[in-house]
Amino acid sequence: MLSYMGRVVVITGGATGIGYAFAKAMGLEGGKIVIASRRIEKVNEAVENLKALGIEASGTTCDVSKRSEVENLKSFANQKYGKVDVLMNNAGITQEQKPILQTDMETYKKLFEINYFGVINCIQVFSEDLQTAPSAIYNVGSENSLFNGVPQASGYISTKHALLALTESLREEMSETTNISFIVPGLVQSELSEGFLKGMDVDRFVKTIMKQLKENQFFCVAHAHNIVRVNKRYEALNAAYNTFAPRYENDDEFDVRTQIDKLLQKEAI
Repeated sequence: MLSYMGRVVVITGGATGIGYAFAKAMGLEGGKIVIASRRIEKVNEAVENLKALGIEASGTTCDVSKRSEVENLKSFANQKYGKVDVLMNNAGITQEQKPILQTDMETYKKLFEINYFGVINCIQVFSEDLQTAPSAIYNVGSENSLFNGVPQASGYISTKHALLALTESLREEMSETTNISFIVPGLVQSELSEGFLKGMDVDRFVKTIMKQLKENQFFCVAHAHNIVRVNKRYEALNAAYNTFAPRYENDDEFDVRTQIDKLLQKEAI
């Protein structure tokens, strides 16, 4: 079971909401916390609040969509505490609800720059620190990674679907040295939902997720009703395959993974 005692933890988007709640939880278990956000006043406030709880904490500004700022964040963390042990990619933005035909291309680009490419920036920049065990990368996705939970939010939903694919690939490539987890918030009280809908208390959410992170679970979940919508998608897929592409003997003849595995086995001989 992973312990945060003495571990250096970097959390993007860590000054408020879910990120701050994780900073507090991991800090209270002995983690050395580095939080980053685009708003320095929020960072400073969060750091002071963490220190008041007896947590060793520091913070700096960082726009994850800018590679140079992510590199500065890593240098900041290394200078403060040494090698980073845990990276939580929590920074993200949402969008104004609009139909696809009324959503401008700049909105899509901005969403991907932060929610998707920003995560890649962080993973690649911090990779040297995180390739020795025990270390961990936690990507904060969304219920919208699994199904369309918010209507008329195609850009945001697309980034969260893409982030799941990225994280699954990351697990395949790095799981021998690094614990990889994908956190799935549903509606949680945060700045993203403020004044919108009533969400799960953020501390309740984080307490539920922390248990799963310590056990190195990949999917870390908290919102029970999500499974209803997840099953609805996969029931539709099962119905389509059972009707139009039913299983048959040796039906893996056109399976990509099977084909690749066979080629790799031949090369290994």
